[in-house]
Formats: sequence, C-alpha cells, structure tokens
Amino acid sequence: MARVVERSGVTDPTLAPAAEITVSPVTDFAALGTKWRDLETRVNPSFFQSWTWTGCLAEERFTAPVLVEAREDGRTVALALFNRRGGSWYLGESGDPALDGVYIEFNGVLTETGREHDLTIACLRAARGGSEGARKRRLILGGVSGPIVVSAGETGYVLCNRSLAAPFVDLTDRSQDFLDSRSANTRQQLRRSNRAYAAIGRVTIDRADSLDRAYEYLDGLANLHQAAWTARGRPGAFAKPYFGRFHRALIASGFERGEIDLLRIAAGPQTIGFLYNFCFRGASLAYQSGFDYAGSGKHRKPGLTCHYEAIRLAASRGAVRYDFLAGDDRYKRSLANRAETLHWIEVADRRSPRVLVRRAWDFVAGGRRRASGFPVIPAIV
Repeated sequence: MARVVERSGVTDPTLAPAAEITVSPVTDFAALGTKWRDLETRVNPSFFQSWTWTGCLAEERFTAPVLVEAREDGRTVALALFNRRGGSWYLGESGDPALDGVYIEFNGVLTETGREHDLTIACLRAARGGSEGARKRRLILGGVSGPIVVSAGETGYVLCNRSLAAPFVDLTDRSQDFLDSRSANTRQQLRRSNRAYAAIGRVTIDRADSLDRAYEYLDGLANLHQAAWTARGRPGAFAKPYFGRFHRALIASGFERGEIDLLRIAAGPQTIGFLYNFCFRGASLAYQSGFDYAGSGKHRKPGLTCHYEAIRLAASRGAVRYDFLAGDDRYKRSLANRAETLHWIEVADRRSPRVLVRRAWDFVAGGRRRASGFPVIPAIV
C-alpha cells in the first residue's frame, strides 16, 4: 500500500491549524506501541482505545493493518488502527468474527483531549480515501458512542446496524451510598440476597494479588460462565479457545499496570462468583463474570451481590464510575443510575448498492411496523 499524505480541513478557527494526515501500512507493531503509549499520556481514552487492549495479539488480529496518523508541529495528535478485510476497513477490529468475539466497546480514534470531533473527522475522511467523485472506502466502526456517530456522519452515510444501552454507576457523589438512589425493590432484593449468603458465612471480596492467582480466578470464572450458558443451550464466551487465549495475554500485559481486576466474591468458604474488570482512568469496567447460579438457592442473587461488592470496592479505591458495558442484564439495570448508548455502524457512500438496498428494506420494514402499531426504530442514522 502506498503512503498517502493529506491535509485535514479544520473549519473552526478556535482549533489548532490543520493536521497532516498520513495513511500507511503497519510494519512494526513494537514501534507503533511506543507511539501509541506516548499519545495515551496526552488523551482521555477508554480502556478499549489503550495499547493494552489494541496491542494485545495485534499481529494475529491485524493481518492487513493500516495506520491513520495525524501530526501537528512535529507531534502525533491522533491515531487510528484499521484492518483491511473484504473490501472494508475495520477500526480497532480484525473483521474476522472468530477474532472479534472479544467484543470491543467505547471504540474510536485516539485523539488529543479537546480535539476529538475535528480529529476524528479528519482521520475517518483520510481512511475513506478516494478522489473527488469516486467511490470511497467502507468503514466499520463497532461499539462507538453518539459523538463518534456524529463525526462519522461528516465523512459519509452512516448505517446503524445495532444500538445497545451501556449502563453505569456514577460514583462522583461521595455524600451518599449509590444504593440509596436505587429502587426500593432493588434494595430489598439485594439485602435479602446478602442475608441469605451471610447465613453461610461472611460475604467477602478478594482481588487476585498475583498473575498466577489472576489466572486461577479467570479459570474459575470461565467454568461458572460456561456452566450457566450451556444450561441455557448457548455456547458461552469461552467456547472458542481464542477468547481465553486473548484474555490470558491481556491479563499478562495489563495486570502489572494495575489495569486488570480478577475478583472472587464468597460467602464464607463458598464462592458466589468471579468478576473480570478493567481499571482505567478512574473507572472500573465490568467486562466478564461467572456466577454460581446452581448453588444460589431461592433468595440469593449472585449477580446483584457480586457487583454490589465490586462497586463498593471500586468506590473505596477512588473510582468515579463503575461501568457495566453494553447489555441488558437485569442486575445491570437494577444497580446502574445512568446509561450511555453504544452503536455498531458502517460508513459508506449514500448511493452505494448496500446503502440503497438497506434504505429500501428499512422503508418497507418501517411501514409494516407502523401498520402494526409498533414504533419505528430507524436503522440509518
């Protein structure tokens, strides 16, 4: 792939001068990691934009990697790593479902703080490429927030394939227990669950204090997770060996950096469940879990009890946010006091065959839903 150099068009006079954008293949992931970590110190990224996540098994995941880089005054101000697959460019993902099952969220271009909008537009425009009037590249952006969707809309037509709520607990108010703002039913369910577990023994939460113990807790989590999902007739996240291999590598990279929490919650000697959380920039992100549903009994709610203990632990360590990530589990909705929405989108030309077919399908489907009295949920943003 040829090296392409562009100038981004920044129209807001309050912003810095236009950046030089380069689009080039990645040949040295170690060098990219150094550059990425340097930019991380000057930005406010999510964990999924960090090099700990992005660089994990990168050579295996990004088989045709392309880097979009923005530079101003000799410094890097934005980075975006894409993988080319099947004629599309995937931001932060491989495009291979077998590898992308690790499930990225809060995805986006890594940009200097305060420059997110203009630099995201500039980098996505460069990634789309193409001369004036020519068809541009199709981009796939998974797990992005609303502002990223808005920025993407400045570079092409946005198809929204899926949107999911991402509930979280705002811990910035230290004047009260976050549980005080939850419903009376949630408080009752949690207290009853905690009393039922306390009848076995004192409820405790333990963080793995070594890499070996972290792997031990991960294995325990995987066993409980798989048991729960196979009981429902579903394969479970750990059914594919790559999922476990990726996370063992991620833990090896992030544990010593303090970015990984493997937690065991127990009642006396009995395990209630395990949580696998990411710790990053004042947030605790509840990524994966394994609960002992078989031993829970009638009134015990392992999800509620485990996350409540983890939220208390996160708050005691100064976290300002406990993030449940995307999903609609009941305990997430019960404990969370706020939520964001994440979107899985693609950016294409307005008149591309895929967009035209999709628009026609959405028009027909919307008419059917209106005729049935159901609300129309737009698939195109």
